[in-house]
Amino acid sequence: MSEPVTIVVRRRVKAGSEQFYENWLNRLTSEAQALQGYLGAQFQKPSNTGAPYTSVFRFASLEALEAFERSEMRARYLGEIAAHVAADAVWDRTTGLEVWFEAPKGTVVAQPSPHRMALVLLVVVFVLVLLLNLALGPVIGNWPLALRLLVTVILQVTLMTYFIMPRVTRILARWIFPSTKTAI
Repeated sequence: MSEPVTIVVRRRVKAGSEQFYENWLNRLTSEAQALQGYLGAQFQKPSNTGAPYTSVFRFASLEALEAFERSEMRARYLGEIAAHVAADAVWDRTTGLEVWFEAPKGTVVAQPSPHRMALVLLVVVFVLVLLLNLALGPVIGNWPLALRLLVTVILQVTLMTYFIMPRVTRILARWIFPSTKTAI
């Protein structure tokens, strides 16, 4: 299973179609709740007339996103909105380290609590470093300090990036992002 995927979609809506577009987004995200691996969405209305709407969609994995992209539901919704938008949407996809806690750049999305991020990282780093030292100590305990540290840091960063933080963030998302409203 791959890590969570965040998609940021920017779309310019034709003048007079704003309400239709907002209703369309609400219907789309409501129906998407039934999809396996759909984690929710956030929307940002443009602050200026003519500026794009920004939507942030989260999927549990790349596979879940790709299933949505191939779905009949998505094709149906895209066909329905085509006459109401000024151009094709601009999509940005992010995975991995950049989505541990930080919302995608260029969007106005609820920001995570810095105190809660720090607490989660302190706990995860402490437990992981403790476990790595206990597990690796008998094997590399006599190695030079710099080499022991290098091996520990490589393992720690790899484990946090690809295995631990995607799962911890998914489990604690509502607590880390206390003011986030999702369509889950």
